[in-house]
Amino acid sequence: MAILFIADLHLDDSRPEITGLFESFLASDEARSADAVYILGDLVEAWIGDDDDAELPSRIARATRALSEHGVPVYFIVGNRDFLLGQDFAERAGFSLLEDGTVHELYGRPTLLMHGDVLCTDDVAYQTIRKQVRTPEWKAQILAMSLDARRAFAAKARADSKAHTGSSMETIMDVNADAVADTMRKAGVTRLIHGHTHRPAVHRFDLDGQTAERIVLGDWYEHGSVLRVTPEGVELQGLALS
Repeated sequence: MAILFIADLHLDDSRPEITGLFESFLASDEARSADAVYILGDLVEAWIGDDDDAELPSRIARATRALSEHGVPVYFIVGNRDFLLGQDFAERAGFSLLEDGTVHELYGRPTLLMHGDVLCTDDVAYQTIRKQVRTPEWKAQILAMSLDARRAFAAKARADSKAHTGSSMETIMDVNADAVADTMRKAGVTRLIHGHTHRPAVHRFDLDGQTAERIVLGDWYEHGSVLRVTPEGVELQGLALS
């Protein structure tokens, strides 16, 4: 028995080996025998809309739908790179969209599931931009543009993001401990699973007199990364390229 979590794959045509690893992982015996598979955001480097006619979205949809049709529930929470992903693609890909900050019970333990970027409250500039681009008005304006215009916009946004990351202190881009505690307290949980920061680890700490757990998923830039949740506990493990 296992529930599997992945995040921050940043799939892109420039790294076809990672896309192949993602497809192999979803087609593996482990994934096909899982109780569920969760993808916690930033599946792709940039999502320009559910109407994208490129090959990569089609490959993703085939892989996730095949797993879903095998009987494994697939859940998805959007990240900061794929927040334009909507219900149309979710239906095509055979997975269920979850709100960021959903609580699911995993083998009897309520667990808060997030992408993780909203917890990085020290990065004020990022949070300001995040608030702006998540409005229905902004999203409608972007999706009204042509596909070519959206691709150009996405390329500029990636360049701007890289520049911001390079000029910011690492501590600013990590989660804020108070934000984590407040969010878990409001959700009424002692376990949180998230991605975004690319710093895979299992953090245990005191939360109002109880032992709490924050599990950070790894990215897929140089190899894969998966979290296995079982009734006995959790395990983070890398996935090697073949």
